Amino acid sequence: MRMGRALIALVVASVLAAGALAPAATAAPAPAPVSPASYERSIPPLTDSRGRTLTLRGWNVEDKANRGEAALSAITERHFRDLRAGGFNFARLLVFWDDLEPRRGQYSARYLGKIERILDWARKHRIHVLIDAHQDVFGPAFGHRGIPEWATRTDGLPFTPNPDDWFSEYFEPAVQRAFTHLYEDPDLRRAQAAMWQVLAERFRDHPAVIGYDLINEPMGELREGEDLATAARRIEAEHLTPMYNRLARAVRAKDRDTWLFVEPTPIVGEGVPTGLGRIHDSRTVYAPHFYNTAMEAGADYDPDAGWIEAYEAAVTAYPARYRMPVVVGEWGPLNNSLPNMGRFYREAVASLNRYSSGWAGYVWCYGGGYCAVDERGRFRTNKEQTATPYAPAVAGTVRSDTYDATTRSYRLAYRAAARPGTTELSLPPSSRGWRVSVAGPARVLGRAPHGGRLTVLAWPGAEVVVTVRETGPYG
Repeated sequence: MRMGRALIALVVASVLAAGALAPAATAAPAPAPVSPASYERSIPPLTDSRGRTLTLRGWNVEDKANRGEAALSAITERHFRDLRAGGFNFARLLVFWDDLEPRRGQYSARYLGKIERILDWARKHRIHVLIDAHQDVFGPAFGHRGIPEWATRTDGLPFTPNPDDWFSEYFEPAVQRAFTHLYEDPDLRRAQAAMWQVLAERFRDHPAVIGYDLINEPMGELREGEDLATAARRIEAEHLTPMYNRLARAVRAKDRDTWLFVEPTPIVGEGVPTGLGRIHDSRTVYAPHFYNTAMEAGADYDPDAGWIEAYEAAVTAYPARYRMPVVVGEWGPLNNSLPNMGRFYREAVASLNRYSSGWAGYVWCYGGGYCAVDERGRFRTNKEQTATPYAPAVAGTVRSDTYDATTRSYRLAYRAAARPGTTELSLPPSSRGWRVSVAGPARVLGRAPHGGRLTVLAWPGAEVVVTVRETGPYG
C-alpha cells in the first residue's frame, strides 16, 4: 500500500479530527510506550495442530505484472529457498480473483495449478503460506488487479486515474460505489463466497497452507461530510464484519481447520482503532497492515511523532477484546535508506514482536523499490534488521520472548508442555557465529554455528530459558 503526497493531508486531517494522533507540528511529546502487560494475557498466540505456539517471520511474495497465461510466472522456487536460507518461515502469497475466475462461474484450472506449484515449493523449503485474495483499487476495471470486471458495478459514477498517486484512486466515486455493491448485492456476495470455496476445497489439505487472507486492504464508500477515520470505522462495522462472517461460513463448509485472516481498512495505519466487530469463528487471526502515510510518500521516520506507539496501542485493543492472534500482513517503507530508517527498523521490529504472532514484510523480490533484497539476493539497506533469531514453534507456554538489536542477543523463556514436544529455533546467517545456551532440564539438538535451525527438547513441565548471542565461535 502506497499513499501519495496528495492524499496525506486528507488522511492526517481526518485522523486528527477523530482524535487518534497528536499533530507532529505541535512538538507534543510522544505517547508513553505501550505496556505489554495491558494486552499480553488477552491476545492469544497462533498455534499449530500440535498446540505449539507459532511465530511467523517472512515476506509477501507476488506477481502483479503478469496475468492470464503468464500469471504468477515471476514467482520461482528461488523465492522460497532464499526465504528459508535467511531464517524466515512465512510467505503471504498474493492471488487474484480476476485470474481465478476471469468469466463468471468459470474457474481457471491452470491458475489453480500454478498456485499449487508455488505451494509445493514452499512445502519443500518449510515455508508457511498465507493465501491472500489481493485487490488494489478494486480491480482491473480501474487498471489494477483483484476483483473481476464482471463483478464491478459503478452505477455510471466517474473514475479519473491518477498514476502519480494510485492510492488516491480509492476515493474516486466509481471505486467507492463498486465496494458498496460488493458488500451489499446478494449475487456478488454469493460469487465471492463461491470463489473462496474453490480455493479452500483445493488447498485445505496442502501442508504449506496456514491461512486464508479473505481480502486485502478493503475500503468502502464515504458519506457526505464524513471524515476518513469515522468512515473507516463505519465501513468496518457495517460492511466488513458481516462480509467476514459470511466468508467464514462459506470457507468452513469446505475447510474446518485452516486459519482465517481478517483485515481492517488501511486507515488503522495512523493509529485509528478498528470498528470491526466479532467474527464468529474460533480460528480467526487479526491481520492489520503497518504503514504510515508520510513515510509512504517518501518522508523519513520521525521518532518524536509517536506513530509506532500510537499504532501499537490502537491495533492491540481489538484482538485483546475478541481473543484473536495478530499477524501483521504487510509493512515496510519504500525509502529504507533515509537517515532515520535504521532506527525505524529497530523500533518497528521490537514493537511487532511485542504483540504479534508474526509478520510479513513487503515485499520479497530482487531489485529496487520495496524489494527486500537486490538482484544478487543481498539485503537492501536496513532490511537485514528483519532477520533475527526467533522461535518458530514452542512446545509450551511462552513466558518471555525478546530480542536486543544492540547486543544481537535473543532470549526465550517458556514452560514446557506436559506432553513431550519439540521447540524450534531459527538463527539467521552470521559470519561471526551464534552461541546458544540453555538453562533448565533441556538440551539442544543439532549445531548451527553460522545460522540454521535447532531443536530444543525439554522435560515435560520444565521451566526453560534459551539464550542466543552473536558473540563469536559457537559454544
